[in-house]
Amino acid sequence: MRRGVLGFVLALSPSILYTGCVGGSKDEPAADQAEALKAYILDKEPADVGNKIGINYDNKITLIGSRVEPSTPIRPGERVKVTMYWKVDKEIGEDGWKLFTHVIDASGERILNIDNVGPLRHASGKSQALPPSAWKAGKVYVDEQEFAIPKKVKTATIQLTTGIWHAEERMPIVAGPHEHDNRGIAATIHVQNAGADTPAPSTRVPELRVDKLDKGTKINIDGKLDEEAWKTAPSTGTFVDVRTGHPAANSPVQGSAKLLWDDTSLYVGFDVKDKDIEGGFKKDEKDPHLWTKDTVEIMVDPDGDGDNRDYYEIQINPQNLVFDSQFDSYNTPKKEPDGPFGHQEWSAKLKSAVTVNGTIDKADDADDGYVVEAAIPWKSFTKADKTPPEAGQSWRINLYAMENNGGVSWSPILGQGNFHRASRFGRVLFATKGWVPPTPSAAPSGSAAPAGSAASAPAASGAPATIGSAGLHPSTTVKELKPKVVAPTP
Repeated sequence: MRRGVLGFVLALSPSILYTGCVGGSKDEPAADQAEALKAYILDKEPADVGNKIGINYDNKITLIGSRVEPSTPIRPGERVKVTMYWKVDKEIGEDGWKLFTHVIDASGERILNIDNVGPLRHASGKSQALPPSAWKAGKVYVDEQEFAIPKKVKTATIQLTTGIWHAEERMPIVAGPHEHDNRGIAATIHVQNAGADTPAPSTRVPELRVDKLDKGTKINIDGKLDEEAWKTAPSTGTFVDVRTGHPAANSPVQGSAKLLWDDTSLYVGFDVKDKDIEGGFKKDEKDPHLWTKDTVEIMVDPDGDGDNRDYYEIQINPQNLVFDSQFDSYNTPKKEPDGPFGHQEWSAKLKSAVTVNGTIDKADDADDGYVVEAAIPWKSFTKADKTPPEAGQSWRINLYAMENNGGVSWSPILGQGNFHRASRFGRVLFATKGWVPPTPSAAPSGSAAPAGSAASAPAASGAPATIGSAGLHPSTTVKELKPKVVAPTP
């Protein structure tokens, strides 16, 4: 029977807390330490690996499963044990690769770092007792970690995210559930009575009424948002945490957006706050994977029913590069890990421009953020029933400011999938000035306003559906920053 983490650590003598050198690798454990670790090395996959996961790290190592004990909800302050089973398909062949584990709450905040907790990970010099760089092909490694749930945890679920790292590099994940930055989702733990004093987010989605521009009003796509129409355009308000719907004060990126429309186009203006603006793509790349760095994202489901049928994804990054695609259903079609994602042959035929308040890809300065302005022709939405929309028609749209495949949003997803979940997109009600939604007949007194009406309440705290009065163009707070306008795309 394998010993628990505490028993293993107590069994270790001081003599084994150094890096051994067996078989020519500095990451190999010393002889006495190797003997103690044998119980954690299996010749084949066991019949029961807990919850099967199948996270593939660079086609070398697979996290095949994990078990959480106890399986029932755990109170803050109590201890939990997670056992992970790693199968080695191909040896790494290089020293220095180690395991990491971050405990993340439902808001995305890291609440614990337990990289060196457990028999395989116990500190051994500058390495771990038995790191992945010392693992042998065909073996299964049993990785036990035990820790206490923080007493101040605020969310009803927490997740263990884990991976393999060396210096500044993480081993890429090519399949299986994972977060950005190559963090595999190893386990989800339910926490009883967590954050009892933290209000739950509303599950209703926000709504924004957008009145049609007056005839003859022109919007110059230059990335400045300085026309009078933008100053009075309806605003999403500050974006919220995509998981919880609460304000995202700790997010490295923040943003808001405004919308306008006329007979030819849907106009979107983003104001993004980002202290380290990253581009990093070649200017001639076709549909670059912008979500892996800094970008804004527009999701559009024209039917308005949130069924994820025939919807569109558009991203524009600080370099004014564009990724655009059309999907038949939720995340379909999709080919992992490198795409294509959706029907990438579809083109939004948009015109966009970006104003950068700072510098792109320069780490030694303080940036303020960037502004994205885009005009998307209605005729590009070929799957829509009617374009342009009629007054009173609602489309489902969501808007994001992203960094490293995470970020903030107008309407939060609330753990119901990824950024493509159309049932969580906000409602954009297209109207004309003076248009009044019809009053439903025989509506009981005090009943809720119908979906799509101006009286519908916004969904989440921090995401008001209000008419904005201030322009989106940011005022630079760092004197040496000079706005740089990136030329519009054709």
